[in-house]
Amino acid sequence: MCYTAKYLIEKALKRAKHYGVSEDIVRYTEELKRFKDHERVSGFTHPEIIIYTNQAPYHPILSHWGLIPHWAKNEFQAKNIWNKTLNARGETIFEKPAFKNSAKEKRCLIPVAGFYEFHHTNKKTIPYYIKSNDEQPLMLAGLWSEWTNIDTGELMNTCSIVTTSANQLMKKIHNNPKLNESRMPVILDQSEEDEWLNARSKDNLQHLIKPYPDKLISAKPYVDNSKKAPETGALPFLFDD
Repeated sequence: MCYTAKYLIEKALKRAKHYGVSEDIVRYTEELKRFKDHERVSGFTHPEIIIYTNQAPYHPILSHWGLIPHWAKNEFQAKNIWNKTLNARGETIFEKPAFKNSAKEKRCLIPVAGFYEFHHTNKKTIPYYIKSNDEQPLMLAGLWSEWTNIDTGELMNTCSIVTTSANQLMKKIHNNPKLNESRMPVILDQSEEDEWLNARSKDNLQHLIKPYPDKLISAKPYVDNSKKAPETGALPFLFDD
């Protein structure tokens, strides 16, 4: 997943204005000064990214990418879980132990500039960058959790990206032969954002967990003047779970 401070700030300000809380613009700008404009970020480093939670839908907060469920007993157990929860299959979020509590009570929105995915061809992997056609940030459906490290007393906010079956565009790109099917993140229209946060039951969420229309996003091979491809960990869709 790729994100930039510029896009995140713009999305935060846009959402604040949408809800009539434009007085928070200055505060948001100050909070986001710590971000640098990264070209890409590896999920396996569990970076802090911005999310909007159902408990504070108007204010962005920082959350580590990779959900640690509240019931993780210690740091050892948390680390064993962490790399496996960068993504959450939308079809099973209400059944999987790591996600079911968050699916019911702690959903979030994750703004991103775009994301990378590898295409496999002729024994090579070609990274593609996927973004919105209107150059606006994409809003991904997410789950979040609060976990307390009993060894240090530290309270951590963590999150996971919800995925669904791929649309036709993503099926052509996400063709890893090791996976049973092609996947993509659940991307929400602006009209669906509050519905994702405020839904009161599984039935109210099912229609949101769907492929995003092909015509609204585009993909192109990643070009880097350094000739170095993005790290594998930069992809949010490595896990078929």
